Amino acid sequence: MSAEVICIGTELLLGDILNTNCQYLARELADLGIPHYYQTVVGDNVERIHQVIAIAIKRSSILIFTGGLGPTPDDLTTETIASFFNTPLQEEAAIIKDIEDKFASVGRIMSPSNRKQALIPQGATTLPNPMGTAPGIIWQPQVGITIMTFPGVPAEMYRMWQDTAVPFLKSQGWGKESIYSEMMRFRGIGESALAEKVAHLFDSQNPTVAPYAGQGEVRLRVAAKASSPAEASAMIEPIATKIKQIAGLDYFGSNEETLAAVVGKLLTNAQQTLSVAESCTGGGLGAMLTEIPGSSSYFFGGVIAYANQVKQALLNVNSQDLAKYGAVSDTVAQQMAVGVKQRLQTDWGISITGIAGPGGNTPDKPVGLVYIGVATPENESFSYDYRFGHQRGRELVRYLSSCTALDLLRRKLIKGSLSG
Repeated sequence: MSAEVICIGTELLLGDILNTNCQYLARELADLGIPHYYQTVVGDNVERIHQVIAIAIKRSSILIFTGGLGPTPDDLTTETIASFFNTPLQEEAAIIKDIEDKFASVGRIMSPSNRKQALIPQGATTLPNPMGTAPGIIWQPQVGITIMTFPGVPAEMYRMWQDTAVPFLKSQGWGKESIYSEMMRFRGIGESALAEKVAHLFDSQNPTVAPYAGQGEVRLRVAAKASSPAEASAMIEPIATKIKQIAGLDYFGSNEETLAAVVGKLLTNAQQTLSVAESCTGGGLGAMLTEIPGSSSYFFGGVIAYANQVKQALLNVNSQDLAKYGAVSDTVAQQMAVGVKQRLQTDWGISITGIAGPGGNTPDKPVGLVYIGVATPENESFSYDYRFGHQRGRELVRYLSSCTALDLLRRKLIKGSLSG
């Protein structure tokens, strides 16, 4: 038995709305241990929805629909499902009363068009919607097929899923075993290179290991099917440990751990502080650092030194060096890092200066060339150059520059703690 998620709405196909419902349901199905192999998005069209259902019932036992339960003419989900199974709709008085009460609670009268939401297929059970006017259904129109429908509004769907759908599925025997996973995150190594190093682990059946490419990072998902989180964690731990040993410093965290959060923990443990000087990233690095609650204890602030005169006035960058080497250079990056460290009186100073594009490049300094400067607690300074490539686009070059600066600091902090 497996589940299939079918999202209905032309607005999804046009890209007007981000489809977060699929991601939510995928995770929830995994938690219940329900296999899930297919997701489909289809527009508000009766014929095409019928085609999707015809395919889905041949390969899946649980069909989960989201969207198309509203009162307008293009909300076709319930009537289309009923017509596919040649089942008439019936009006439920309890649903009408619930909708009327919800309108009355905000001083309004129910619109006649809302009566449409009280029509459900004969034999179906109402799936209550405590947050909105669009109820869903739980229906088994034929042997071996269970249909559940939800509105497309994420908050309403989440509540209905937890309140009614999960208890129902557990009553059917699901939820005794769940799929738990650890998403391991890496920087400084490509997807193919990491995959080659851990290829011998891909044959594992439980836990499983699978690679994923992220923006500026690589991920490995280690997943186990078990009766409890503790049991799954015990199964995952030895595999994850092997991967960490193989990856070394390229591994930086798991699940929701960000580079900024990891750097924050390392700075806190070392009782050290940080300031940043940014040119091409325009505050992006500082924004990442301040996303972490409590970051003010180790991150003092930064200087956005976009113009050369700001680099000189606030960071003490030498005007002759600017003229000779240019703002995007090893020398200026180091001076920016030292300048912000001294200006804000922190242990560490990090700087970023580069050419994000699309213009401003020269034959010697192409778009995507970025220098990251580091000023250490020992009053040493270094600079590292990176070439992110013009084809990546301005925003990605800026994002990768900020991430790389964090990763550079992370590695130096770890090496410092190891040597200490």
